[in-house]
Amino acid sequence: MAELRCRKTGEKKEEEEAAFEVDQQHRKEGVTKDEDHPDHAADGAPSSTAEETCTDAGGTSTEETGTGVAGADGSSPAEAEDEEQTMSSAKRAQKNSKSLLFQRVVKVFIGCLAAVTCGMMYAVYLSTYHERKFWFSSRQELEREITFQGGSGLYYYYYKHMLFASSFERGVYELTRDNRTVSGQTINAVEQLSLYPELLSSLLYKLSGSQDAIEPVYFYIGVVFGLQAVYVTALFVCSWVMSGTWVAGMLAVAWYIINRPDTTKVDYAIPLRDNWALPYFSCQVAALTGFLSNSISSATEMFCYLLMSVTTFTFIVMWEHSHYVLFVQGVAILLLDCFDLVPARKTADIHKVYLSSLLLAYVLQYQRPSLLSCPLLSLLVASLLARYLQQNMKMGPLVARLMKIVLHLYLVFTTGITFNYLVKKILPANQSDFILKFLEVKFGLNTTTEFIPNLLLCEEGFQSPGQDFFLRLTQASVLPFYVLVLLVCLLSTLQTIYRRLSGERLKGSVRMEDGRIGERPEVIYHVLHTLLFGALAMLFQGTKYLWTPYVCAFTAFGVCSPELWMTVFRWIRLKSVHPVVLALILSTAVPTIIGFSLWREYFPRVLSELTEVQEFYDPDTVELMNWIKSQAPLTAVFAGSPALLGTVKLCTGWPVTSLPLYTDLSLLQRSESTYQVYAMRSAEEVYKLLTAQKSSYVIIEEELCNELSPVRGCRIKDLLDYANGHVVYDNGEMYTFSKHGRFCHEIKMNYSPYTNYFTRVFWNRSYHVYRVNSVISFQY
Repeated sequence: MAELRCRKTGEKKEEEEAAFEVDQQHRKEGVTKDEDHPDHAADGAPSSTAEETCTDAGGTSTEETGTGVAGADGSSPAEAEDEEQTMSSAKRAQKNSKSLLFQRVVKVFIGCLAAVTCGMMYAVYLSTYHERKFWFSSRQELEREITFQGGSGLYYYYYKHMLFASSFERGVYELTRDNRTVSGQTINAVEQLSLYPELLSSLLYKLSGSQDAIEPVYFYIGVVFGLQAVYVTALFVCSWVMSGTWVAGMLAVAWYIINRPDTTKVDYAIPLRDNWALPYFSCQVAALTGFLSNSISSATEMFCYLLMSVTTFTFIVMWEHSHYVLFVQGVAILLLDCFDLVPARKTADIHKVYLSSLLLAYVLQYQRPSLLSCPLLSLLVASLLARYLQQNMKMGPLVARLMKIVLHLYLVFTTGITFNYLVKKILPANQSDFILKFLEVKFGLNTTTEFIPNLLLCEEGFQSPGQDFFLRLTQASVLPFYVLVLLVCLLSTLQTIYRRLSGERLKGSVRMEDGRIGERPEVIYHVLHTLLFGALAMLFQGTKYLWTPYVCAFTAFGVCSPELWMTVFRWIRLKSVHPVVLALILSTAVPTIIGFSLWREYFPRVLSELTEVQEFYDPDTVELMNWIKSQAPLTAVFAGSPALLGTVKLCTGWPVTSLPLYTDLSLLQRSESTYQVYAMRSAEEVYKLLTAQKSSYVIIEEELCNELSPVRGCRIKDLLDYANGHVVYDNGEMYTFSKHGRFCHEIKMNYSPYTNYFTRVFWNRSYHVYRVNSVISFQY
């Protein structure tokens, strides 16, 4: 009997131990730990009854010697008590498991609801602000189209063209063989201007049956505003995933909206390519953040991988400059892999996404050569070759590994440059020479008098940001907190790199109590992301739209993350107050204070933007467009500045001599020829240049002719004089060498020889339109 009882109680002990392990596992996944609450361990600990029952196995059992009465099944009262304790432990473990699952579901539901709500509210805000600014609904169609500023309206023209086409296939065919846009040229507008957003939106407009419910222009801008909602939602999710709280997501969205002049260009140029593409990049970054995390399930990891694949491909298709952005991201992934901060299989999966997206986009985009000669593809090929040559890079002592990493990076970049050079030699002639010359002038390695590089240097997007940019970020409190968060994460990342190089293995998961924020791969990626894109933003102001949104998300994650505060407390060895408790308090109190101050200072400003009356009124441009539509012959070709010609093409449909596209060298050269009307050139020279482009009319803008730029040397007429050799600067002195007056001034005098070549047919306060005479009449 003693042996039987020992066997029974031994089985009970095994059951109790199993229940104890289940209970401990659920407690590890919860907020509190067993070591912090010893009473929890006591509740789930196995009873010692089995041991006590078997201690007397050689003699009389407790049942035989005790005075208690055995149960109906023959068990002792102690055994019955053990069974009750075991059942209560199992029930408690099951209850805790259900409670944790319910808490997670509620947390995820609230976070998703907050993310979607923030995105929808931002889209409604943009729509309301756009209506208030331009009085869009109360204007005629021509006045609405003029509101697409900066030449961006050209893209809307192609959207309208697709809607009026007899079929979608016919419309695409006409755009791929477009001879009605640029005079004397047949271009593939889909490839040259990246018109895939217009193709998709026009197709969606027709398939959705929205023709009777909404006007085409509202559908078009509505899609763009909807993508901006996706943009801020992805930033919300990105900050939420890193911090573990959706409060960080709300703070990131608040900072994004407050710093809107530095985070997006959608306010003043809706159809721009980056307004279509950057929301997909934001989704890609959010998916990459989840994919790099070590604390996700295999199903979540697969979902992030698929989302990353789709958004990467879409991003490349939507924007012709996207591969440059992904190249910078690829450099960050390369550094993560070199220092063994992310599993090698994840790096290989990310490279597969890049490569497959590039190849699919190459097929879809009419075999565009720039995709094969892009730096991203060169980086992928070089990384693969360098890894094959250095299979033992992540082994050895500290100094040896450092030397291997330096050699690895040297191999990657030298191989990438060589591959890129060979591809450019094999492929048809590309236009990278003028980009290289522009970069040389930008970084002070060379000087030039050529018009095109100097024109690009004077573009606002290619200049370094001014002090007002940093002042705005500081006033919104994002920049000071960003610097603090970045310093903490960067120092922790450097500690992690040192541990990896010293041979310490990568942990599967990091607890908050460890105080190692730099151990998390997704955090390290965002540190590298903000550093690389921040360096670009310091050189080119246009790249601030790739940096500032992630500054908002990264800073919001930092101030809301208890792990970051714990990292600081571990460094200073805080002992007076429990560091975990203080970290939880600060991660809640600091964002609450920031949010309250932002609400108090900036919420009235946001409301005033929606309530104050604004009006966009440009009667001179409207008058010019009406004259062209009513008076100009259908075969007329107009010459002028690229931005104005984009509006002419949109509002009238007439052919033009150039387009507002600054990545095409041939179009830039045609623009330079047209700009000669603002130079000190003779009437005969300008006439020859315009007739070479088959121009019928030339539009002279008073703003450019009498331009008073705050930056001397960046006026169009100054650039032309410098490039033509008509003005030379020597030791601060200016010397003029032209015997002709400025063309745009002289032609208004209406005397020979200008009247021999040109005839004024229209003028108002802003524009003078001259017909280029087909038959020259010499008058003296």
